[in-house]
Amino acid sequence: MNKPVMQMLLCLIVAISFMSDGVLAQTTNKKTSSLFGDDDSTPIEVNAENGIEWQQGGNVFIARGNATATRGTTVIRADELRAYYRSGKDSTSGAKSGASEIWRLDGIGAVTITSPGWKASGGHAIYDVAGAVIVLKDANPVTLVSADDTITATGQIEFWNNKKMAVARGDATAVRADRRISADVLSAYLETAPGGGNKIRRIEAFDNVKISSAGGNASSNRAAYDLPTGLARLDGSVVIAKGDNKLNGCSADFDLGTGISHLKGCPGANGKKGRVKGILLPGAQSNKK
Repeated sequence: MNKPVMQMLLCLIVAISFMSDGVLAQTTNKKTSSLFGDDDSTPIEVNAENGIEWQQGGNVFIARGNATATRGTTVIRADELRAYYRSGKDSTSGAKSGASEIWRLDGIGAVTITSPGWKASGGHAIYDVAGAVIVLKDANPVTLVSADDTITATGQIEFWNNKKMAVARGDATAVRADRRISADVLSAYLETAPGGGNKIRRIEAFDNVKISSAGGNASSNRAAYDLPTGLARLDGSVVIAKGDNKLNGCSADFDLGTGISHLKGCPGANGKKGRVKGILLPGAQSNKK
């Protein structure tokens, strides 16, 4: 075996050993949640088809060629993975320990993240291991898909595991069956599904909000949408329409399943209630109240 090949094999053995020791030390001192709500504190396992490069000067391992990083039931795949390490700290005293910890993991190129019930894709992922936060970006669009829901965004999707929340920014859209909600920013709040994993319970939408369903269409400045019940609360410059009929108000409760909505007017002078305005065309279909 020639010398360059032997050096590469040695580098790979040392790198894998170093990463395993570092992450094991980290998870022993402090239990951290896995991605997407996994309650698992196992190490991060990294492998790649074209080997792992250890850059000691930059405190980074670089895995190239169909690289994967696995932690618990969550897997990150990318053309290239970069694992950044630093000296670990004792969880009690805060002093530096002898072990090292992986504090950040970057996925570059054709990134996919899978976890039970979920799959996300983008061009670049940044995983803050200590904070349990993933930022997925650089795709048009960035996508998050589950059994019932699909969320897309032209900017980025963030996963905040400790808050059990995903935030989509930039022309963000969430779709479930025939129901769609879009806005500049969508915040999706998660809950544990009966069979394990997570599902979306509620979505909050901010700026340029648009909602569409078989029951009609609506727009507003802000909205909060409860997915199990199909009920949405809209606030700010509300317009609800079906066919050629349109109603305008300052706030509304909108049932996406039945299409029934209740609008409220803007506050008037001297504390009086404002009026709700509408355009109703004879013969046009409407089941608004």
